Amino acid sequence: MKKSSLIFCFSLLFFACKETLPTEQKSELPNIVFIFTDDLGYGDLGCFGATDITTPHIDRMAKEGIKFTSFLSASPVCSPSRAGLLTGRMPQRMGINSVFFPESFTGMDQEEITFAEILKEKGYRTGIVGKWHLGHMEKFLPLNQGFDSYYGIPYSNDMESVVYLKDFELDSIQVNQRFTTKTYTEKSLQFIEDAGENPFLLYLAHNMPHVPIYASPEFEGSSKRGLYGDVIQEIDWSVGEILRKLEEKGLMENTLVIFSSDNGPWLVMEDHGGSAGPLREGKQYTFEGGVRVPTLAMWKGKIAPGQVYEDLATQMDWFPTFCKIVGAEIPQDRAIDGRDLSTVLFENGTREGNEFLYYMGADQRAYQEEGWKVKRPFVGYQGSPGMKAVAPHDTLLFNLKSDPGETQNLARENPEKLAQMMRAMDLAVQQLRPLPESKIVRSPSDNSHYEYLKQKRQKGEN
Repeated sequence: MKKSSLIFCFSLLFFACKETLPTEQKSELPNIVFIFTDDLGYGDLGCFGATDITTPHIDRMAKEGIKFTSFLSASPVCSPSRAGLLTGRMPQRMGINSVFFPESFTGMDQEEITFAEILKEKGYRTGIVGKWHLGHMEKFLPLNQGFDSYYGIPYSNDMESVVYLKDFELDSIQVNQRFTTKTYTEKSLQFIEDAGENPFLLYLAHNMPHVPIYASPEFEGSSKRGLYGDVIQEIDWSVGEILRKLEEKGLMENTLVIFSSDNGPWLVMEDHGGSAGPLREGKQYTFEGGVRVPTLAMWKGKIAPGQVYEDLATQMDWFPTFCKIVGAEIPQDRAIDGRDLSTVLFENGTREGNEFLYYMGADQRAYQEEGWKVKRPFVGYQGSPGMKAVAPHDTLLFNLKSDPGETQNLARENPEKLAQMMRAMDLAVQQLRPLPESKIVRSPSDNSHYEYLKQKRQKGEN
């Protein structure tokens, strides 16, 4: 047999054998990495105007992706904002109007559907690293809300009994918070490594920069804004490590990466509380500084680089957006308040709808429509160690397009617009009802025994 014929026969044999060998196929579904910070201010990142904090990796996301400049959280406080993010629903629909505590016996109901559950049904490996804050009792924990794995502090890091949980179990009762950001980063990188060929959802929810703030030794003194800036620069390092891992594994072209915050900065904490930049007030208030959060998204080859989206979008929009991206049906048995952002991300389009109801707890305080914002009268707050003082005000009307800092009340000079906005706000509230009662997150201790002893001693003195 001629040499050329032998080569031809061996070639046929080789390809025939190759076709019978099992092959690993990568999923066409994209990975999703959602990086969530706690109490990060609008003015705390370089790409949002900070000059005393260096954030090159987060700034890279703005350069290579899309920056949202009018992105609103579902609430100006922790637990409600996270409930809105995960379910695409106003937290008031779930009775989540306050913050859960280590002594809470309540949490987000298991009947709620999270985007982790949606993605898990599509074959995703789902993991959360970091702060959960939607109930620490077992039935409320992440593994009962669509996540395959969990590692982190289940509530805020200033609360009693700060611990690390691993899935349902206690991993450590001695948490050195100087290394929390580094620990979360290491756990996140390991999750990505272990995902293999499966599409994955990584929800990395940092406890920082919520007080008390800590940075690891490598970052202490690294910024021009004291310890707070050091903390943000370490979070930026963490973002860089996540991006590096995705690049190392060749996943950048098949991964949507999102960066955001649960609410605005805790301004009463002064230099440990961040900056709202040009916006008014911060956490716990429904001025823009409390609800508008710095938000970025990147996906190499899918999201055109350098985009800036200036119209309204909300944290609740990610739920329907993820459904659209992975081809999942949006639940029809409940109201979903978010709107699909896929046309904004991939087609230079606009979001459907430009309205938003602002709540602080169960108290409905403001409404936005087409760039106009109306605020109900407020009696004011004198201030406390945990909440900033704010002066009382009458009805307020702002044009956020020209005045994002809410400095000019246009109510008197625009009576027709004010009346129209008030009607629209009342109608939106009416359409949201009926609402469940607020979940009880804690109850006062019975100190009558101390009162008894106090009265007894006072009688004895007399």
